Amino acid sequence: MSLKKRTALLTLAGALALALVAPAVHADTEKSESPGKPSRPIVIGHRGAAGYLPEHTLESYALAVELGADYIEPDLVATKDGALIARHEPNIINTTDVADHPEFASRKRTVMLDGVPDTGFFVSDFTLAEIKTIHAKQAFAERPQQFNGKFEIATFEEVIALAKRKSQETGRTIGIYPETKHPTYHQAIGLPLEKRLIDALAKAGWNHRGAPVFIQSFEQSNLKQLRKMTPLPLIQLIDADDVNADGSLAFNAPFDRPYDWTASSDPTLTARTFAYLVTDAGLKEVATYADGIGPWKRYIVTTLAAGLPGPGEAGNILAAPTDVIARAHKAGLLVHTWTFRNEQRRLASDYAGNPVNEYLQFYRLGIDGVFSDFADTAVAARVLFDLETNPNGSACLTGKFNSPAQRAACESGH
Repeated sequence: MSLKKRTALLTLAGALALALVAPAVHADTEKSESPGKPSRPIVIGHRGAAGYLPEHTLESYALAVELGADYIEPDLVATKDGALIARHEPNIINTTDVADHPEFASRKRTVMLDGVPDTGFFVSDFTLAEIKTIHAKQAFAERPQQFNGKFEIATFEEVIALAKRKSQETGRTIGIYPETKHPTYHQAIGLPLEKRLIDALAKAGWNHRGAPVFIQSFEQSNLKQLRKMTPLPLIQLIDADDVNADGSLAFNAPFDRPYDWTASSDPTLTARTFAYLVTDAGLKEVATYADGIGPWKRYIVTTLAAGLPGPGEAGNILAAPTDVIARAHKAGLLVHTWTFRNEQRRLASDYAGNPVNEYLQFYRLGIDGVFSDFADTAVAARVLFDLETNPNGSACLTGKFNSPAQRAACESGH
């Protein structure tokens, strides 16, 4: 049995994911020029298929593609010798087996990362050759642990090559969605990310409008610098620390504002939180340098403490949706939100324990894209959304067309 067939048997969602995956990039390129235009939301494999395999490995990215993701998301940090690798943070103590390497024990140290002390092993203290001797591990205890120590850490160039290779194998364009991690920190240590990122994309022939690439960052000055270096669509990420019991968002450092604002000492910027970026004035400002926003999903649908039985968010209920999507679209911006996960502790009680219900809510609200640790569930929910809303949905799913026009509509992803 082929890998693709074995993967499809993981869940019914996986089977549906492989049954209906439209050619995403052409539609998405159009949408990047006309945000809010009706089209199928994209599914971004968050750190690959992090719900199943150790994140930011080629195996995890490849599985996300097998499960139907349109884009794969490498977070980028820089090694001592300037290579870009895919890791969620500069500190790799929680996502690799570096602590099991006695030859690296002396490199454990504490650094100030975005104004907060952080202890561990930092990528900038290792050469790429040394990084390649370290292997990834699953960061979440409730997820499969049997693959720990089996997979290498991927370079950005390897991720690009994988996306191109999988595009050839699957017959659909697989995009990449890199994030520049902690750009102010990387600049301070003499390893700025921006030119390295653009040089790698240019070498791959992907530094042009229409290439299957989005670039994202939580920092604003980083995106403004990138705007001068590339025509690719840029996404301003928007964070918060937590949700208060009344549904309001908590803005505690270092998740209170883009860190470049904090580092600037500009009183106008330090008086703001991330929430400014979803005001009408903030959205208008974002539109001057970026093509979209990537807000935490609680900016769109927050939760209220309800004291219900169940772990984590299962004890909460949903508040009414906000108008962030509509106002962002009015400002000419795309909206890609994060992060969708299947575990019960991450699902508000209204979803009745079924993650598909969460995706459907966001799809119905008009979201343009979702970051998911479980791409198969995201794509399965998108199939259901197609069947709900698209007159051609059934034909697209079954391949039973009533006319050439209907076939063409399905093949175009509409």
